[in-house]
Amino acid sequence: MKLDRERLQQEIHKLYRRDHEELGETGTLAMLERAADFPLSGTLNAGGVLVFPHAGVKDCGYQIAACVRACLDSGADRVVVVSVLHAFSDAMEDARQRVSGGSDPRQEELWGIQGPGLEGRQEWRGDHALYSWRHFWRAEIRRRGIDESRAPQVIERYPYLAGGRPGALPGMEELARVAEDAVIVSTADAFHHGIGYGDPPELALWPDERGLARARDVLEEGMALLGRGDYWGYDQHCVAAKSDARDAGQVFRWLRGPMRGRVLDLAFSDSSELYHQPAPTWVAAALMAWTPE
Repeated sequence: MKLDRERLQQEIHKLYRRDHEELGETGTLAMLERAADFPLSGTLNAGGVLVFPHAGVKDCGYQIAACVRACLDSGADRVVVVSVLHAFSDAMEDARQRVSGGSDPRQEELWGIQGPGLEGRQEWRGDHALYSWRHFWRAEIRRRGIDESRAPQVIERYPYLAGGRPGALPGMEELARVAEDAVIVSTADAFHHGIGYGDPPELALWPDERGLARARDVLEEGMALLGRGDYWGYDQHCVAAKSDARDAGQVFRWLRGPMRGRVLDLAFSDSSELYHQPAPTWVAAALMAWTPE
């Protein structure tokens, strides 16, 4: 059955609103406190990149909060968030498949970088990838007693259709300029798995020790490709791994150069309710750190 992408987008936003309401102020502060177990500002100050998931906030909110805290602890005046842009229309998905199939992204109307303050396409406005990031950013600013007008500047950018050539993306010059004296974080749900994501029931793993070990192996395979600048290889890896970060990953690697990535923490979110499919249907939620080589 063909995926109704518009309906899925609406249901994701509904689910995110519900989960954040249930988390509440107490749960949000608990996530921010738990995030203290991951002191990561040094990675950012060294020119590295932190990557947080955007799966269920109850499952991985502390990982997102860890990146928020690291940005503020770094003392940086500017934070660049290189975000995933999901394909929530058939046109977006068709373009993504064409480019990952080898077609020239320059022929695509969606080719480029979107974001607040930029002219052009505005699909980013309906995306959920930074929903929880913004939530924890606002909460941590308040918790620290920082006036919003004095908080670091946050710049969101949403690349689409990098196609193995991230440096050629329209808008990359502007992004490279604003990122030069900023810290960079990104987001990725880099391993979707199970029946709801098209895996045969007999091959679908549960998110137990075995399933999470498989997820970690796949994440590390992708990080090895991206770390050495094999952009096309990474693009193809993302297709196989059902990773949504094929564009975001290529862009932050191009911005920062050769890096080595590692998985710091690994959790999961059950997606069977969202996709109206039986379990196991889940996404790996990983906190990842990239350090310059």
